[in-house]
Amino acid sequence: MDGLLRMEVPWWEVVLRGVVVFAVLMALIRLSGKRTVGQFTPFDLLVLVLLGDAVQGSMIAGDESLQGGLLLAFTLLACNQLVGFATARSRRLEVLVEGRPDILVRNGRVDRRMLRRADMNIDDLQEAMREHDVVAMEDVRLALLEKDGSITILKRKRKDEG
Repeated sequence: MDGLLRMEVPWWEVVLRGVVVFAVLMALIRLSGKRTVGQFTPFDLLVLVLLGDAVQGSMIAGDESLQGGLLLAFTLLACNQLVGFATARSRRLEVLVEGRPDILVRNGRVDRRMLRRADMNIDDLQEAMREHDVVAMEDVRLALLEKDGSITILKRKRKDEG
């Protein structure tokens, strides 16, 4: 019972480790692209779970006390709140952390370079078109890969639609 309540490392080290791992993982996830975040496949979920397991030891430093775990949880949630607070107040930081939407299709023309950069293929785009009830590429006015990884499709207006 004594090990449950006694921390093995100083409290500030748990906080520092949590902040560093949070920052590094946030950067890695940001660099991995929007598709990773927005369109989870079973493989992506597996990588996320293994990633959490891989960094667990780095954050807690062998401290398995109740206080250490709760302090680490608090630290990670505080980091998340701080990033949200800062990005809501700074457009530059928001773009750095969250990115911008990418234009995949404009007026029926696919930007294949942008598709490759987003690690997407034409099948992914066509799936999103079907979800938005768009059959032909010519009917797409704009297709955006949003910051959250979702795809928004805006239809072209046809002359007969008024």
